[in-house]
Amino acid sequence: MITVTDSAVQQLRALLDSHPNPEGKGLRVGIAKGGCSGLQYEMSLDARKEGDAVVARDGVEFLVDDESAQLLRGATLDYHDGLTGAGFAIVNPNAARTCGCGTSFEPARPA
Repeated sequence: MITVTDSAVQQLRALLDSHPNPEGKGLRVGIAKGGCSGLQYEMSLDARKEGDAVVARDGVEFLVDDESAQLLRGATLDYHDGLTGAGFAIVNPNAARTCGCGTSFEPARPA
């Protein structure tokens, strides 16, 4: 499944602490058609659904639907907070090409 960094865990915890109704919610990480490279990453606070892969760390959960899990296998989810912006970022070994902004990618062709 995916690897989640300490920074991503801390940021999700902060997001849930500031949310009016955080019970049962986690960060859903998914893939949808779109973006300049064909597929794009999507993230939102959401409740667990049947069939989700769940990465639980330090009291928070990261949720990945079955379709997205195939394209995210081996990926790392991190959170960066720097001068050029802040946000969750994915390093995906299944991407053959990524766009300049890092939010969309073209998947590698299976061998």
